[in-house]
Amino acid sequence: MFENEVQTRCAICGTGLLLGGVLVLTHLPLILLIIPVGILFLGLVADPEETHAVWYGMLNMLGIFDLSALTDAERLNYAEKRHYFWFGEVVMASVLADVFAVPVGIFLAGRAEMTLAFIGAAVLFLPLFVFLPKLIQRAMKADVDAAIETFGKNEQVKKVFWTMFVSMAGLVLARVLDPVTAQQVVGVITGVGG
Repeated sequence: MFENEVQTRCAICGTGLLLGGVLVLTHLPLILLIIPVGILFLGLVADPEETHAVWYGMLNMLGIFDLSALTDAERLNYAEKRHYFWFGEVVMASVLADVFAVPVGIFLAGRAEMTLAFIGAAVLFLPLFVFLPKLIQRAMKADVDAAIETFGKNEQVKKVFWTMFVSMAGLVLARVLDPVTAQQVVGVITGVGG
């Protein structure tokens, strides 16, 4: 799949540049440029085997990763790069959840104030982040146990979930106790105010 290292790096860097262009042309908050800059950085410095591990993590989250396609040498090699595999899983779980949460947030922003729209989208994001990938994997009947045996259990998903949960609970609490502070925090996060 990724035999040519130069092609792999060009594809990753091109993805970062394209995403950055889309973010600038759609006039989204400039803080979001962190994502394409990160992708561009990965394309320049990441080892292609690390990139493969991220890709396999993303495919595993979609339930279409076939562990039996890897040779024994590849399995041993990727077992040392577990954190890249986990990163791919977390990224894909976030993308899947955002596919539903972002439009809901946009819809709510037109009908309620920005703070409530952000909190509503985040509340929808959290269960989708955890459960949607599991439903997809079940539907695809992926061999998740074999992937876990090779790459280990992903503790990052739990950390991201609880971080987001505590953040959202704090925002809800701040909204109830001090609405002005909550509005400022959401404005800073979304780049709309400050």
